[in-house]
Amino acid sequence: MTQPADADHARAALHRLRAEVAKAVVGQDAIVSGLVIALLCRGHVLLEGVPGVAKTLMVRTLAAALDLDAKRLQFTPDLMPGDVTGSLVYDPHSAAFEFRTGPVFTNLLLADEINRTPPKTQSALLEVMEERQVSVEGTPRPLPEPFIVAATQNPIEYEGTYPLPEAQLDRFLIKLTVPLPGRDEEIGVLRAHHNGFDPRDLKAAGVQRVASAADLAAGRAAVQRVGVADAVLGYVVDLCRATRTSPSLELGASPRGATALLGTAKAWAWLAGRDYVTPDDIKAVARATLRHRVRLRPEAELEGVTPDAVLDAVLATVPTPR
Repeated sequence: MTQPADADHARAALHRLRAEVAKAVVGQDAIVSGLVIALLCRGHVLLEGVPGVAKTLMVRTLAAALDLDAKRLQFTPDLMPGDVTGSLVYDPHSAAFEFRTGPVFTNLLLADEINRTPPKTQSALLEVMEERQVSVEGTPRPLPEPFIVAATQNPIEYEGTYPLPEAQLDRFLIKLTVPLPGRDEEIGVLRAHHNGFDPRDLKAAGVQRVASAADLAAGRAAVQRVGVADAVLGYVVDLCRATRTSPSLELGASPRGATALLGTAKAWAWLAGRDYVTPDDIKAVARATLRHRVRLRPEAELEGVTPDAVLDAVLATVPTPR
C-alpha cells in the first residue's frame, strides 16, 4: 500500500516537532513522541511526574510548534465544574441567560495538576473527553476540531492530590511517566537558563510553527490506512486477556484498552514509515497505553509491584506471532 504524498509531508512535519520542542525542553524525546501519537489518534494524554520536570512547558511548546489554539487550566481544590466547561450567565441587557464558554473550547487543553481538584470537578471532563461536547440545560455544544486534553498530575502520594476515578483514567489514550533528566541533560537545562532561556517566552527561544492542523488531519487519515494482520490482532487480544488473569492485578485491560493499543500501534508504525503493524510496534506502546487501565491488588502494591512490571511480565510470556 503506497501512502499519498500529503501523508509523507505530514509525517516529515510531525517528526520536526521533536526538534522544535527540544529548543525549550531538554531530553524528553520519548514523551514528545507519545504526545504526537495521542494527537494522531485523537486521544487524550496523561503526563505524570514530580514537579519541575517540564510537563507544562512540553505541552505549551508542542501547541506553539503546531500553531494550535491552546488554553491552560490550573486545577485547584476549589475549582468548580462550570469553571471547566462554561456556564449559563444572566445578561441584564437581553434579560436572558447566555452560555459563557469555558476553557475546554480550544484545540489543546492543558489541564495542569488535574489530580489536585476533587472528583466532582474531575468528572466534568468525562463528557468533554468522550463526546467532545459540553451539554448545558440539555443543549449539546460541540468542541473545536482537533481537540485533545493533555493533563498533568503529580504522583498520587504527594500531599493535596486526589486519585483519578477509573472511569476518567480510561478516557486517556495513554499515560506517560515523565522521568527526571539525566546528569548531562540537567546540565543542559542549567546551561540554557544561564544563557537567558525564559520558559514563559517561547518565541525568544526560537520555537516556530513546523506543522499545522492540516498536517495533523493528513496524518490521522494515513494512520487509518495502516494495515494490521489477523495474527497481530490476535496478539493484541491475547495481551489484554493475559492482564485479566494476572495474579498481581484485580482489574485487567478492557476491550477499550485493546482498541486503544491497536490505535497507538498503528500511529507508531506510521511514524516509523511503515504501512503495516508488527508485534514490535505493539510492544513499543503497550506500557504507555495500558499502565493506567490496570489496577494492582493491594498485596502486590505492598510488595512494591508496579503496573509496568506486570505488563513487562505479560509481554514476556504471551507468545509473539511470527
